[in-house]
Amino acid sequence: MLIVNVFVHVKPEFIEEFRIATIENARNSVKEPGITRFDVLQDFGDQEKFLLVEVYKTHNDSAKHKETRHYKKWSQTVMKMMAEPRRSVKYANIYPNEGG
Repeated sequence: MLIVNVFVHVKPEFIEEFRIATIENARNSVKEPGITRFDVLQDFGDQEKFLLVEVYKTHNDSAKHKETRHYKKWSQTVMKMMAEPRRSVKYANIYPNEGG
């Protein structure tokens, strides 16, 4: 299992547009067989900050996700909306186990 946290800082004028595009991407992403979860979170204290929590069954599923039409559309759409380049941190699952 691979868990990726993607940190995104959005320009204030694009917050709602970013939310719409990202929710569309997440809705399509959870239909992929290799994705267990795809959460879209927004910081309470700073509405310009978002966290995407992506949970993949394997490392290969993460690579497959980046080849999908919906990911490519999202990536191209939101590029202009970012106040700075997004960054990600990859995690291994410890608990609960993959079955729980």
